[in-house]
Amino acid sequence: MARQGRGGSRVSSGNKGPVKVEVRLKWDPSRFDQPPHHLDIIAATYSADAPYGPPVYVVHYDSRSPDGTINMSRHSRTGQGLGYVEAMTLELDRLAASFARVVVGVVIHQNTGPKTFGDLSNAGVLVVEGYRELLKDDFAQLAGSTAGTVAEFTRDASGTWEFHPMVRGFDSEPVAFAAEMGAAGRP
Repeated sequence: MARQGRGGSRVSSGNKGPVKVEVRLKWDPSRFDQPPHHLDIIAATYSADAPYGPPVYVVHYDSRSPDGTINMSRHSRTGQGLGYVEAMTLELDRLAASFARVVVGVVIHQNTGPKTFGDLSNAGVLVVEGYRELLKDDFAQLAGSTAGTVAEFTRDASGTWEFHPMVRGFDSEPVAFAAEMGAAGRP
């Protein structure tokens, strides 16, 4: 079930729109006497023929896009490390013209018991293009959610990509979230 967060304005870098974007994720490890918190970045791609239909493919920690345009460059199962411990790169300019939309989200694995963003400390997501910050969020508005979308990239008729912040909460486990996360942006 989706919950509306803040959304909003389009951001692009000049006339060509975002080209190569990185989504970074951080969270503090659980206490030593607790099971680890495991979060993942997930990206779902949607075709120009059905931009709000089912995803063409989904990229997460143990996969990559078939054409190599969306990749996990860092992955953590515990949150241990300094700063942002997980990262996904999206090369939008290399995506085939048959794709019109990419939605990026974050999900908390529920295999060690129910956890929401409110159960985590120092969690946050950062979306950057080069050195330019497109979105920074601490998941505070998603405190009761187990998953959430953070960004949407859409391609216009001229082929230019646009960035849209899309922070929305879901009460889903990873598989269900991957299937439903793209429906949240439907006009």
